[in-house]
Amino acid sequence: MTCDEARILLHALLDGELDAGHAREVEAHIASCPACAAELAAQREMKHVLTETNLRYTAPASLRARIEASLPEPQRQQPTRRALLRGFAMGSAVSALAASGVVAVVLRQDDQQRILSEVVSAHLRSLQAGHLTDVVSTDRHTVKPWFNGKLDVAPPVIDLTAQGFTLVGGRLDYIDARAIGAVVYRRRQHVINLFVAQTSSTEHRSPKTQTMQGFNCRRWGERGLNFWAVSDLGADELAEFVDKFEATMKANVEG
Repeated sequence: MTCDEARILLHALLDGELDAGHAREVEAHIASCPACAAELAAQREMKHVLTETNLRYTAPASLRARIEASLPEPQRQQPTRRALLRGFAMGSAVSALAASGVVAVVLRQDDQQRILSEVVSAHLRSLQAGHLTDVVSTDRHTVKPWFNGKLDVAPPVIDLTAQGFTLVGGRLDYIDARAIGAVVYRRRQHVINLFVAQTSSTEHRSPKTQTMQGFNCRRWGERGLNFWAVSDLGADELAEFVDKFEATMKANVEG
């Protein structure tokens, strides 16, 4: 690990946001690098000052009095019958939305956005030197067995080299506080991370592309698995990758 890589991760180390493997790498680098050790000490001291020192400033009572005196007197109005009815109608509408499950849908969408953010962050972490793969191989018969015993369900590993997407290897990653498999491909100089997680739903969910932080992410669900393909490839090429992956996986299952 270089000093530049370590310094990027110092804040995450202090806040306890690194997984055990990355934390060990940073700590090992710090143990042998006085400059990074000094930087960590400075950041730790700054964090202590910000959390332990009372930096609040209390304005004098005279200032509060002057501000309140300059504000216009609030106009108090008696609630009209129409306003009361409008309030009752709004309350009924909210209750109806909750009863119909619309509120739950909104919450699920928020949860999906959070997971998408985690997936993109995991993709960014993988692009740091030495973090892309735990097992390096272009042979699916080497990559797929590597996941056995490390996850409840090993992700499907499809060889798409003939279709223009080269298998590079795989690794374990963490999304939504659980370990999942990441299968890594390349298209020219572009990395594609395919994250695969087990789900209780067996229904098919059609692929959908979203963009976050300049990366395209194509998400879909199939046969009790959730998939996220993330890359800086154009949306059309990423969709092509997903289409070929799905078609080959379906052919392998039916065959």
